[in-house]
Amino acid sequence: MPSTARHPLADGTAVRLVAAVIVHDRERRRIVLLRRGPDARFAPGLWDLPLGKQEPGEPLTATAVRELREETGLSADPGALRLAHVTHAARGVDAPDGFLQTVFVTHTWSGEPVNTEPEKHSRVCWTPEDALPDAFVPSSRTALAAYLDGGAPRFTEQGWS
Repeated sequence: MPSTARHPLADGTAVRLVAAVIVHDRERRRIVLLRRGPDARFAPGLWDLPLGKQEPGEPLTATAVRELREETGLSADPGALRLAHVTHAARGVDAPDGFLQTVFVTHTWSGEPVNTEPEKHSRVCWTPEDALPDAFVPSSRTALAAYLDGGAPRFTEQGWS
């Protein structure tokens, strides 16, 4: 098991691991989104998926369901998650050496979305899949758009050029 959520590379740099969840209600054609608060350290005012950083020794599926519960109050089974998208970004807040964002999708959950972290988010809600907001965190928007386009999970790189 790793001793830290920042995985050091041979040259001393570290890549942060991040997990996100697309909660997709296929029957009603809607997705759970959150809007980052105006004072958020990362992407203030932008819409995003529920996501967060891996804790030491934690599998990414556990990170995903923990963050989903912490941010929205929804519960999901790690075994029900399916890979939707992976993004390797050159840098991010708290990730000067880059981050790897793994986006999972679930079609089964329990509870109703609520804003359980109002100090971080101004809103948590269901959003129609055909009416996604424009002001969206780029890596999450790319992942969500790729998922909604259908097909196999995809991989993208961000900020390397």
